[in-house]
Order: sequence, then C-alpha cells, then structure tokens
Amino acid sequence: MQNLSRRKLLGLIGTAPFAGALVGSGAARTAASMGASRAPEQTASREKIRLRYFPDVALRTQDNKTVRFYQDLIKDKIVTINFFYANCEGICPEVTANLVRVQKLFGKRVGRDIFMYSVTLKPEEDDPAALKEYEKMHGIGPGWKLLTGKPEDIEKLRKSLGFTYPNRAIDQDKTQHIGNVRYGNEPLMLWAACPGMAHAKWIAESISWVIREDKA
Repeated sequence: MQNLSRRKLLGLIGTAPFAGALVGSGAARTAASMGASRAPEQTASREKIRLRYFPDVALRTQDNKTVRFYQDLIKDKIVTINFFYANCEGICPEVTANLVRVQKLFGKRVGRDIFMYSVTLKPEEDDPAALKEYEKMHGIGPGWKLLTGKPEDIEKLRKSLGFTYPNRAIDQDKTQHIGNVRYGNEPLMLWAACPGMAHAKWIAESISWVIREDKA
C-alpha cells in the first residue's frame, strides 16, 4: 500500500473524537515554524481541545509516582496512548508486544521526543506493583509509562479520549475493549489513531507524521 493511501486510511480512523484537530503535514510545518509566537486563536483552540479531551486527573505510574494526566503527561509533548489491563487474555498482550516493537524502532527518542502511555482498564486490580510486573514481563523500556488511578477517573479518561463503542453492552465489556492507539503532538494540535495490531513500522511511520521537523 502506498504512503498516500495509508495517510487517507489513518485520517478515516483517527478523526474522532478530535474532529477538526487533525490537520495535514503542511499545516504542521506552518505551526512548527510559528514557535512561541502562536496566534491567539490557535492558543484558544488548543485550550478548547485540552478542556474537552484531556481531563487532568491524578494517576499513578508503575513506579508508584503520582502524575497529572494533562500537566505532566500530555502538555507540550508528542505521545501515544492506549488502554489495556494486566490479566487480559485477549488483544492486550499482542498490542503490547507490537508497541514494544514500535518503541525499539524509535530507540532513544522514546522518553525524549516521544512519550508512550498505557492506561489500565482495571485499576481496581492493576496497582503500581502489578503494572511493574507487567512492564518486566513484556520488556517495556524507558519512556513508556503504565498508568492506574481511581476507577471513576480512568472511566472519565477513557470516554474523553474516545475509546468507546456506541453499543452500551459492548462498551461495558472490558474483554472487548478497543485496541487502537491514539497518538498526537499536543502543542501543534495534531491527533490521530491507528490499530494497535497494525504493522509496527507503519505505526512508527504514522507517529512520525506528527513529529515537529526540528525534532527529526
């Protein structure tokens, strides 16, 4: 499949819930060149996206460190986000293994230019110790945080980020959770998503489309 076709496919699967926030690479270059001199209307748009999609809930990492979702994890960063749970016998281990391949493709850029986040869907079971064990089991490297928190905060986060099904019964069944990976460049307001089981090289290439050129 040619790159242009991939880009079109990515746009189709990545527009919700960030409709209007995903823009083309030409706009990315323009926004990157603006630097600190961001237009007031762009700043206002960024704030609207933050308020709608990024609740600043408190979470805990696999190292039992408390972090705020927006202020500490999302603001001013290029990120990937997916949901999982430690004792999942479905798609979780496969998606995690695939994202480990993505992490290896980016190498030392993870934790420096790109930050990876996986949020548990079962915070009542997945405390930091369980997440730490999951990290070791799957060979997850630095720059990738596994996150837990209060059940109500995790649910708020899941819905805000659009990891939901229209069918209520399916949406409440954690064994059928969405295996997508959302990724984006927060300061440039570039957001999209792709299947977590897509080819690792394609996922890495897709993420590269939202990386500022001065970070390449």
